Amino acid sequence: MRLNRINLVAHHGLNRLALLEHAWLERLNGVRLPDWEVGLFRAASRLGDGLFWYVLMAGLLVAHGLDALPAVLHMVAAGLVGTLLYKWLKGATERPRPYQVCPTICCLTAPLDRFSFPSGHTLHAVIFSIVATAYYPALGWLVWPFTALVALSRLVLGLHYMSDVAIGALLGAAVAVLALSF
Repeated sequence: MRLNRINLVAHHGLNRLALLEHAWLERLNGVRLPDWEVGLFRAASRLGDGLFWYVLMAGLLVAHGLDALPAVLHMVAAGLVGTLLYKWLKGATERPRPYQVCPTICCLTAPLDRFSFPSGHTLHAVIFSIVATAYYPALGWLVWPFTALVALSRLVLGLHYMSDVAIGALLGAAVAVLALSF
């Protein structure tokens, strides 16, 4: 019974927050952007599904051999924890995606799952960027702009609220820092 009450309070709070965020999302949503910009955000979003990070991990192993193994294993372990965390939160909150609630927000690419909170793409991008740059600071020029592009893409494409992205980033940072402390 207590869990249902917590879930209801969280759900109601997220819905109230969503009403505040709709106006900002309408401005960011890609329907007002040129096709090439929407294409750029779609590409960042799709690469953020995992491909970019898998290629980065493989590239580290190719470039640095077994010396890269601790970094790659840290990325994999932190990524798995992040997946468990965001899937649990999505199921617990069941927050609908912005385009499902607000008819003026367009979905500009297919989502990977049903719910919005938190942004798993942003969570993982932050996890992988923190871990990668902890081992290889010179990668910052590559991973951090990509992480920002992924986070922004989730808003522009109508898939997430700003709070989904912000909380995803905070959770990703927490998971990465915890993973690096082991």
